[in-house]
Amino acid sequence: MFTTPAGETVVDFGQEITGYVEVSLDAHAGDCVELSHAEVLDKYGNFYTENYRAAKAKFFYFCKDGFQTWHPKLTFFGFRYIRVDQFPGGAKAVRPDNFTAVVVCSDLQRTGFLSSSNPLLNKLFDNIIWGQKGNFVDVPTDCPQRDERLGWTGDAQVFIRTACYNFDTETFYRKWLADLAADQYPDGHVDHVIPAILENQKTSAAWGDAACVCPWELYQAFGDADILRSQFDSMKKWVGYITSSTTTKNLWTGGEHYGDWLGLDAPSGSYKGSSDEDLIASAFYAHSTELVIAAGKVLGEDVSEYEALYADIVTAFQQTWPVYHTQTECILAAHFHLAKDCQAAADQLAKLVTDCGIQLKTGFVGTPYLLHVLSDYGYASLAWSLLLRENYPSWLYPVTKGATTIWEHWDGIMENGDFWSRDMNSYNHYAYGAVADWVYGNAAGIRPLDDCPGYEKISVSPLPDKRLGWLSCSYRSRHGLIRSDWKLQGDQWRYEIETPVDAVITIAGQEHAVTPGTWIFFSAVE
Repeated sequence: MFTTPAGETVVDFGQEITGYVEVSLDAHAGDCVELSHAEVLDKYGNFYTENYRAAKAKFFYFCKDGFQTWHPKLTFFGFRYIRVDQFPGGAKAVRPDNFTAVVVCSDLQRTGFLSSSNPLLNKLFDNIIWGQKGNFVDVPTDCPQRDERLGWTGDAQVFIRTACYNFDTETFYRKWLADLAADQYPDGHVDHVIPAILENQKTSAAWGDAACVCPWELYQAFGDADILRSQFDSMKKWVGYITSSTTTKNLWTGGEHYGDWLGLDAPSGSYKGSSDEDLIASAFYAHSTELVIAAGKVLGEDVSEYEALYADIVTAFQQTWPVYHTQTECILAAHFHLAKDCQAAADQLAKLVTDCGIQLKTGFVGTPYLLHVLSDYGYASLAWSLLLRENYPSWLYPVTKGATTIWEHWDGIMENGDFWSRDMNSYNHYAYGAVADWVYGNAAGIRPLDDCPGYEKISVSPLPDKRLGWLSCSYRSRHGLIRSDWKLQGDQWRYEIETPVDAVITIAGQEHAVTPGTWIFFSAVE
């Protein structure tokens, strides 16, 4: 507890949470406790709430006689700090033990754990967990504090793979996807937020595509085809909506989209990155169609119509966009296998990243796949450089600024202490935490083997980097604990891998088919 330069009495709980404050105090009937909530302090150390927009984030409690303990029961807040605006006896009577911060989140079992030799990276992992806990409160929200707290579809779909590593989210997402299908329009339109509580919503590429991406990711993570069976009609309706609403056959054009939201290459005055919105939309059109095909094959459905559509989309995409101009355009073309030469697209991405000083420029659409494309196409060292970068823009920059959750914008607090924006500047916005799925699935290398959803059989292909002395990763699948640890020992890497099922372990390019157990390997440091 401290007094700010502006004379405010503030309590710092040390961690941004979603929840509420419980108050305990002696008081007289009619006394009032008034609290305000905030995520950050301004650069002068004063209480700051402008980024909450219209949300008042206030707490009023009118006391009875005697000692009492009370907390709100019908709301929650997103906060790290509280300001004591009224208290019986005034500021001098306030004590830290008058207040207890209580976390509210859906009760999900933790399944994934990451740790490393880099303290900043470990803090990033911790922030990703807190960001997920703070935004998984019955629905996957975008943020827990300002005048939104809504189930934004785009955030949910870019983060779902990380979410499924971190926690057992199967029933959580099943419920939300049932809401999505129930709220989906007869023509297949999917609103920006689910449950669809906003009026006159439109839809957007990468947001509405949650209808296809999320069921498939759940199937891959947990292995139950029932989620595909439950959502298959919804998936087909979404692809049908795009097909019927586009202004260009076999592409998705003419719509209104969020684009590469908050991309750092955004034109002045815009929140949208400069990537071609029709390219982004058409890439996700192809991706969702591909997922309908994959889901249909699992279910034994005839998907020949979608196979023909997918082939036509790829052809049209390649004819319309033979070249790419931004990091995100390269990422989507390579990651979704839409470019005529995916290696060339990845090469261009690596050049764009390197030419600007090994910096990312991506927003909500490109960021989740950025490191995947680099490591998949021969640029693993560059992927590690981006992950380990501490200066803005990077995943670790907010950590150096004291972040305890994931920020909405790469420099929500700028180097000079100013705020990037007042209205689009959440400090608990989990989307960029999607990078953890690269750490689980690439750096540690834990993935379900192809055609073995739910980790019935697994692939473990670690990707060590000598700038990190060691990495430890574990994931508790439906079949048991999977563990992938690697450590630098002199001039060699030591790997210790535990698997509860048959696995293919790839070390330095050499495959090893193994049975359940713990296995140790070594490779030379390159």
